[in-house]
Amino acid sequence: MPLTRIVTLKGRPSKEKTQIGEVVLQTVVDKLHVPANDRFLIIEELDRENLSFDPTCLDIERSDGFLIIQITLNIGRSDEVKKDFYAALAEQLHHKIGIRKEDVFINLIEVTKENWSYGNGLGPFLA
Repeated sequence: MPLTRIVTLKGRPSKEKTQIGEVVLQTVVDKLHVPANDRFLIIEELDRENLSFDPTCLDIERSDGFLIIQITLNIGRSDEVKKDFYAALAEQLHHKIGIRKEDVFINLIEVTKENWSYGNGLGPFLA
């Protein structure tokens, strides 16, 4: 069950934020092989003073269209699956919404199953 957080500068139209969320969640399902109903999403908009990023780190030219996409998920996917996911997500955001690939920053945080409580104060994978 992934938890996805998307951070962007304030000012994106509501419709575009919705589209970004849909593309990200669908690509997670398609490429990271999670169930279609595991959709937990936070979209945050920050002003410039609260979102700092290097516009040229690793020789990648970033713009104010920059997105941070951080996904917490269970550990266990191969490097190849992750590489395919990164490429597919950047491509889908570019193709479907027009977001520059250079502006797509992705961070996966892998945890073990014991680190989740899905509700009711229960830890279903704890002994």
